[in-house]
Amino acid sequence: MSRLKGKVVIAQGGGPTAVINQSLVGAVLESRKFPEVTRVWGAIHGVRGIIDETFVDLSEATTHNLELVAQTPSSALGSTRDKPDAEYCNRIFNVFKKHDVRYFFYIGGNDSSDTVRIVNEHADREGYELRAIHIPKTVDNDLPVNDHCPGYPSAARFVASAFSGVNADNIALPGVYIAVIMGRHAGWLTAAAALARKHDDDGPHLIYLPERQFSIDRYLADIDRAFKQHRRCIVAISEGVWATRDGKGKEIPVAADLMRNAGQTVTTDFILRRLWPMETVFEDRLRVYVHRLRRKIEEHPEEPRYIQSQRGVGYSFIRN
Repeated sequence: MSRLKGKVVIAQGGGPTAVINQSLVGAVLESRKFPEVTRVWGAIHGVRGIIDETFVDLSEATTHNLELVAQTPSSALGSTRDKPDAEYCNRIFNVFKKHDVRYFFYIGGNDSSDTVRIVNEHADREGYELRAIHIPKTVDNDLPVNDHCPGYPSAARFVASAFSGVNADNIALPGVYIAVIMGRHAGWLTAAAALARKHDDDGPHLIYLPERQFSIDRYLADIDRAFKQHRRCIVAISEGVWATRDGKGKEIPVAADLMRNAGQTVTTDFILRRLWPMETVFEDRLRVYVHRLRRKIEEHPEEPRYIQSQRGVGYSFIRN
């Protein structure tokens, strides 16, 4: 049986990490070892670069230069936040057929993994031989099957190091310190804050993850208890923790609250408590949030039709 001959395309997607270029360089160096690989291309800005056919030829890049790239943080090829659907992936597949691409490596998280799946299914239906391979990369560490995804350990080390410094400061100047950590649906990074502990009374004293139901009352009681015990308190809380969830445990975003109360005015205070239950925020921040939301759903954001401001009171969602 003959080996599959053709080009390799490598792309990077999602948020950059300190080690994402290690995966890129590893894929390039290994691909170049095989005579079946005719060229090794890097897609500029992820799948967007594939659609636009903007590639950089890595076939002749020196090993020395590639090893320097491997030690460089962020995405050397540029990344993208595009989340391809079936039509988008079909365009990717057509570019691959046009250029005789037979191997596709996509470095990224959940969306990148799904893109690889859809492109592979297109190839199967068309009877086109293509090896579509996902290279995991996510600081959230939430990809199935993987134990520790590349990107997570370096980010976890950063979080632990930050909390080590916070703990020292909090000992010198006791008080309540609350840190919000990335991870909308996964608490791995927040949990990594515990790695900073060396002694029993070191912080963080409290850790809150999005996988667990949250209660404002319990949260305040926990802080009070920890402060009485240690005379100080450090809290690590995930950005994905929400005080208000539906019956299935899913957080309720502000847009859903507005639509549920269509035709009625939802007060500014109510929305602020829903969006930022653990922060002291002001109306200006909410205005920015609503502005972004209007840009997504309104045909003319400057003349909003659906989300309307009620001066001095709040906002209302208007049905057609």
